[in-house]
Amino acid sequence: MANTKSAEKAARQAEKHRTRNIALRSRMRTAVRNVTAAVAAGNKAAAEASYRTAVPVIDALVNKQIIHRNKAARHKSRLAARVRAMQ
Repeated sequence: MANTKSAEKAARQAEKHRTRNIALRSRMRTAVRNVTAAVAAGNKAAAEASYRTAVPVIDALVNKQIIHRNKAARHKSRLAARVRAMQ
């Protein structure tokens, strides 16, 4: 329980940020899942298109400091490698 006015405000803001961050992380995971599903289906065109859609979503989370830049780089690198490995 917050003891001061500023602590109460900080608690309210933290809750807003938390819900927004959850939604943004979910959007990123969905984008990654779409690329993975396209790769699993063997559809290279769809995989490349979903990869191009996923990269800006991942980069946006880095800019908002929701995920670490190394985690974003790891996701993008692994997805790109899987798309490249398709015939």
